[in-house]
Order: sequence, then C-alpha cells, then structure tokens
Amino acid sequence: MSYDGKSKRVAVIGGSRIPFCRANTGYKDSSNQEMMTAVLQATVKKFNLQNKRLGDVALGAVIKHSSDWNLSRECIIDSGLSIETPGVDMQRACGTSLETTMNIANKIALGQIESGIAGGVDSISDAPIVFSDELRKILLSSASGKSLTNKIKPWLRMKLKYLKPKLPGVKEPRTGLSMGESTEIIAKKYAISRASQDQLAFESHSKAASAYEEGFYDDLIASYNGIHQDNLIRKNPSLDKLGSLKPVFDRSNEGTMTPGNSTALTDGAAAVLLSSEEWAQDNNLDIEAYLSHIEIAAIDYIDDEGLLMAPAYAVSNMLKKADLNLQDFDFYEIHEAFAAQTLATLKVWESEEFCRTKLNRQSAMGAIDSNKMNIKGGSLAIGHPFAATGARIVATMAKLLNKRGSGRGLISICTAGGMGITAIMEK
Repeated sequence: MSYDGKSKRVAVIGGSRIPFCRANTGYKDSSNQEMMTAVLQATVKKFNLQNKRLGDVALGAVIKHSSDWNLSRECIIDSGLSIETPGVDMQRACGTSLETTMNIANKIALGQIESGIAGGVDSISDAPIVFSDELRKILLSSASGKSLTNKIKPWLRMKLKYLKPKLPGVKEPRTGLSMGESTEIIAKKYAISRASQDQLAFESHSKAASAYEEGFYDDLIASYNGIHQDNLIRKNPSLDKLGSLKPVFDRSNEGTMTPGNSTALTDGAAAVLLSSEEWAQDNNLDIEAYLSHIEIAAIDYIDDEGLLMAPAYAVSNMLKKADLNLQDFDFYEIHEAFAAQTLATLKVWESEEFCRTKLNRQSAMGAIDSNKMNIKGGSLAIGHPFAATGARIVATMAKLLNKRGSGRGLISICTAGGMGITAIMEK
C-alpha cells in the first residue's frame, strides 16, 4: 500500500484500547469477544460514532476459539455502531492489527469505503485447550450415532491417555523452536549482549512510566474490568534487578534472554479509526495523521535468516519505494518482541555487508536516533497481546505526530513465520 497522489489519502483519526494486562491477571475471565467489544464501544464513544454505519471493520486474533469464527461481526453488533456495519476477521500473527489497518486503508484509498475501524485482540488467559485426536474422533462418532447403542459404542475405545490435553504453545511448526529460542539464535549470530538487552528493557519501562505520569495515555486507554493502566510497566525499573534475572530460553552460560528483556504473555485489545479526508470533515473529526505506506516481507527463516528479522527487509523495501532514508523520520515505533530482536534489526541496518548482500543496497542504511525510538515506551514495558500491538502502535504514532504538528513516523513489527510488516505515517 502506498499513496501515489491519485488514490485518496488515508486519514488516521485516532485509536483506543483497554489497558494491557499480564496473562492470568486482570483479564483472566475475559474472552476475546468481550475485550474487543469493549474497545469498539470506547472507540464509538470517543469519536461519536453511535449508530453510524462504517464501510467496514477488520479485526483479528491470533489465539481463537472455534466459536470466534465471526469475531469481528459479533463485536460490531454490541459496539454501538449501526448493525449494518460489516466486519471481517483477519490474522497475520503479531502483525495482525497492522494488517487489518492496511486492509481498511487500502479500501479507503481505492474509494471502496469512506471509513472503517481496524483492530485486534488476544487472550492468553482464555487460550483454547485441545484434546487428542483420538478423543475428538470418539466424540464426533458418538454425536453422529443414530441410536443409543451407536452413541455408546465409540466410547468402548476410550483410553485414559486420550484425556491428556495439548496445551497451547508458540513453537514454529517448521523448526520446533519457540520465538524465544529462535531469538536466542539471533542474539548469538549478531552478538547482541545481555547488557544491551537489559538496557533497552530499562529504557522501555522508564519511558512508559514517564508517559503515564505526563498523561500521554489518558485519551488512548479506556478502563476495563476495573483496570485503568497497563499492569506490566515497572514504574521504577532497576538495571540491577534486570541483570539478576536468569535466562529462560537458553539456560546455559551463553543464554542472554530473560523474562525482563522479553515481552510477557499479555491479554488486551486495541483499535484505530481510519477514514477519507472528506468523511472526517463531514463528521467533524480531526485528523491526527495520514497513513502513506505499508510494506510486508517474508524470509527463509528455516535455512537462512533469523525468525524475526523480516522487518529489516520490509523497511528497506518500503524506504526504496518511498524514496526515503532511514534517518528521515521524527519518530520510530519498533515493536519490541524481544530486546535482542530489536537490537539485531538496528544492528544489521548499520552493517555494510548485510545491506549490500541481503538488502541489495550499495551502502549501509545507517543508525537511527535512539532518542526518537519508542519514546512513550515499547512492547517490553507495555506488553504484547499478539493481534493488538499493531493498532496500539498506529494510535500512538498518530498522536505523536499530531502533537508535534508535522513530521513522519516509521513503524516496524516482526511476526511469527518469518514475516515483517512495516508502515510510514505522516502529518
């Protein structure tokens, strides 16, 4: 997606989310639908959308129950929007709600719709528990039995071991490695030190705590379930405390990734309202920023590159199309899935060899100003409900640009499956 001067400009009106909570804490009894509906209701209230028919609503979740097959539409019905507003479910792992943003933005740019909401939600606390295939077959066979005998007969095959559940996990099916284990490989490959990872985590928490103190998040977050703030942020982070934590993905002396410099499993939901300039004007809504480019990349993470390194490629490709340099931005929102992944991405952009051999560039992309990156805190502090992170970041970037009055922002998000999705926003 890129604005070429012929298509309609895509306006970002703003966003809303509920506080993000560590899994199995504040939202342990809340479902994806309940959390996402709460965010839509808050968005409707914030932007006076009661009973309005929007062009489309695109939502997604990475971890879903089978009953969530029509999640977007069900959330819309209770949101306060007109029931005539359609909805669609989407998923691109951790980049889901930036993908839903692109879906709505493209439709606006093409003139198919004038307005829409993009968002995402995830609950680790309410993750579906799957039982064995053997038990599933017995249940289905019994349910389809035409007589009592035929309903009972399948259960004669029942064995105690069939009751053992398959617990949810985040392992890549092609490698058998979790995201954390995969990122440990990246950390070693690019020599990302433990100290630098802890430092990034320290800064993430410090910036997020300061942002709350100054009231930056007051109009971006709607209270839910009696919770008013993200509950993962350390208000007084300590480098000594971070340094005392033990590695969790590689427990040998070579491991560097800890619970402190990795994102915690998180529950939450977020959404953003997009529209054409005309629709915003007709509805008396201020435009915070414009979405001008979105780029997606995928890499061979099985035999070549690290699992979460695709954003390095996506950003490079996007900047070529936009005719911009890496330094041509006032703000950078780089998703901190793990401190090691973020630091590795920044490092390869400074590498002449990587940029020449991997990105087909003549020289290194260079460094970014760390004072412009994740200035209101990143995922390490705020948390990472997989499908909600993209919308959180878009809303944050829109507000940053609006407060500045002008400028340009870069968004970068890594995802499972060796993919990355990136965007440019402008004011």
